[in-house]
Amino acid sequence: MLEGYLQRKAAWEILLKVSSGMYSDLALEKVLTNYKFTSLDIAFITELSFGCIRYRKFLDHWIDHTSKLNHKKQPPKLRWLLHIGLYQILKMDKIPDSACISTTVEIAKNSELNKLSGVVNGVLRNATRKLKINNLPEFPMNQAERISLKESLPIWLVNEMIAWFGITETKKIAIAFNKKPKIYFRVNTLKTTMKECLEIFKKNNIDVGLINKLENGLVLKSKPRAIRKLPGYFEGKWLIQDRSSQWVAPLLSPIKGDKILDACAAPGTKTTHLAQLIKDEGEILAIDRSDIRLKLLKENLERLNIKSVKSLKIDATKLIEIKPEYINYFDKILIDAPCSGLGTLARNPDARWKITKKSIDQLIIIQEKLLENIVPLLNKNGLLVYSTCTICPSENNLLIEKFLKKNNKLELVFEKQILPNNDDSGDGFYAAIISYKK
Repeated sequence: MLEGYLQRKAAWEILLKVSSGMYSDLALEKVLTNYKFTSLDIAFITELSFGCIRYRKFLDHWIDHTSKLNHKKQPPKLRWLLHIGLYQILKMDKIPDSACISTTVEIAKNSELNKLSGVVNGVLRNATRKLKINNLPEFPMNQAERISLKESLPIWLVNEMIAWFGITETKKIAIAFNKKPKIYFRVNTLKTTMKECLEIFKKNNIDVGLINKLENGLVLKSKPRAIRKLPGYFEGKWLIQDRSSQWVAPLLSPIKGDKILDACAAPGTKTTHLAQLIKDEGEILAIDRSDIRLKLLKENLERLNIKSVKSLKIDATKLIEIKPEYINYFDKILIDAPCSGLGTLARNPDARWKITKKSIDQLIIIQEKLLENIVPLLNKNGLLVYSTCTICPSENNLLIEKFLKKNNKLELVFEKQILPNNDDSGDGFYAAIISYKK
């Protein structure tokens, strides 16, 4: 068996599952259970499979450039296998072309694509030849179409981003969407200290760095490893949380004794952050309508040894009907609203192919309903934070502006939009602080 064969085969299997509708992170988890890979193998498989998913449109463009058959006419399994080979040739410089080709052809030979292994060989060899003589596929002169093809984004999304932010910012965001996302931690100061956490990582030869302006944030600098195998995980000394997400909970200025509602809580990343900020001394009600997500929340609460949080399965928009005693009850409320997730496309590679303008419109209805039904639960001296992990203005500042016009007893205290960029800005996030007018 050729070296690296199983890793590439696993990556292809992930693509097949994602193409059938499964989310990329779940597909990765499902496939990996069938193999015994090292952490380095898993890192390679993740980069290859997620890279192919991100660059689907770009790789299809190369298929059209190197094959006699248009990508739309290729049998789906062949198309995804060609993506495996082409991504290595075009985007993974350290792998020899011969290894890219031979292992991909071997996968075809040992699968139902056996009779098409010659096609795989021909297309990939043609790609390497064209690269050597700089015979690249043509890209449109139109800037939006060019960004769409080169950075592999749906054209509707590129056009929207240009309308939102202009062409220069759109280019930066598009490039950031294809960057390999970094792994960020939040140190759980209820169980440890930043100093102790740094010492634990150092003792295990794991390189981490501090994050500017985030008191308890760390970034992994070593090569990625299985998260659960990192020291301190099971002891609850830290949890994974993107750097952009880490600035949301502190906006509520939570203090000991606060009565806090986390209206869309699971899986609990921000819930546990709120508990940490109040030293686990207060009352936090964390609600969600999903059993599966609430199970993750409870697992996080147990692992981090948090006692101040009570969870409840309920649709947040119906809380006021079922629990009218909560009207004007909470000092602080967080609405981390369901959104399009357009700020997290680097971290969720398949999302760009699933989100549509129609699905965003449907989410906006939910977001507006959440605000209307949750705000009455805030006491007159309290603060509410509305947050999303999207960059779409209609889900963010425009939605808040519209909401405040309809509710003139409320006012905007603060708002901020973080955009994905070529620097280490993290995911795209938005947050607004709302209070009653004094």
